[in-house]
Amino acid sequence: MTPPWGMSRCSTDSRQFEEQGVSFPAFKSVPISALKQNGLLQSLSTAANGCRELDITEEVRRAREEWEAVENVHPGGILEKPPGPIPLISFNEALQHFQTADLSDCRKKIQPTVPRRGLVAIAHFLFGPPRLHQQLQSERDLALAIAQCGLDNNEKVHMRILQTIYKKLTGSRFDCARYGSHWEDLGFQGTDPGTDLRGTGLLGLMQLLYFVMDSRILPLAREIFKLSHHETQDFPFCVMSINITRVVIQVLREERLSRECNRRQQVIAVLNDLYVALFLRLFNIWKTQQKTISDSGFVLKELEAFAKRNPKQLFKHLEMYLNGSAVLEDGFQAHAVSSEIFGPNLNSASNHKEASFTGVCDLPAETEQES
Repeated sequence: MTPPWGMSRCSTDSRQFEEQGVSFPAFKSVPISALKQNGLLQSLSTAANGCRELDITEEVRRAREEWEAVENVHPGGILEKPPGPIPLISFNEALQHFQTADLSDCRKKIQPTVPRRGLVAIAHFLFGPPRLHQQLQSERDLALAIAQCGLDNNEKVHMRILQTIYKKLTGSRFDCARYGSHWEDLGFQGTDPGTDLRGTGLLGLMQLLYFVMDSRILPLAREIFKLSHHETQDFPFCVMSINITRVVIQVLREERLSRECNRRQQVIAVLNDLYVALFLRLFNIWKTQQKTISDSGFVLKELEAFAKRNPKQLFKHLEMYLNGSAVLEDGFQAHAVSSEIFGPNLNSASNHKEASFTGVCDLPAETEQES
């Protein structure tokens, strides 16, 4: 039920809330008879219109404070009612938070590179990609530490990241609840996005935040989001995004990005570009080859193999997209059609069935070792 004083607000305010589609949280119920007996109901209703504010007793004030301090209850725990609209957050602001936050526990869990043994280690040393410059290793470790960081309801920056992603993808001007089916509409597996971040941590949300907050690529993000709700080609958008971040992490740990990072003297920016380039390639493959959810495992495996084999080509494809070199039939800006950009025609019937898409980060990280 709504607070008693809310019942006497002018009809104009009520209509405004109805038109805006604002839904109020569930409040603690108090027997109306008890309120009538001590005059609280009448006093609270009168005070709402501002007609007799001076006549409010101390008891009424305490009752009002109790209503305002009411908490929303969710099966996963108790959350305080948000004090007001949650402002959007930019990628750089969120990154600055992690740069100054205490991530010591997360840093203990990271493994910067894939362990190699025997002949594989020797071959990688002699013929593999160059090592990441020493001055860039702290930035690499920061990215991997963020990937070990879980979603915290008590951390305002984490909640702002979630709300920003929701608003930018849906176009909503209003905050959404921390838990609910609206997250499933965005492509998470359940009502709590935090449970989907296995293997990518907050880096999975950070890269999605970058995707929706960069004005150059936001149209692409929304186009992919629209495709994810297609009648027959639908797929879980955020789950797919998290899997792409998992691929990015693996390519980084295998040192396939060291050359590009050294050239640009950046790490996180390179990771973000690879993320967008992989999502763009997935979009092209999915749309042109009429892929469905049953093909997702094969597409993800192809994306990972291509990213490890030729990340430079992916960066080139992204640059072509940003330069607007061609337009698809539906008018959406994209690359010129080629097998290198759209990827091979993946025929799921000719592949092993174990590559089906069943959840987040199902494809295990590989450890290179001597055969």
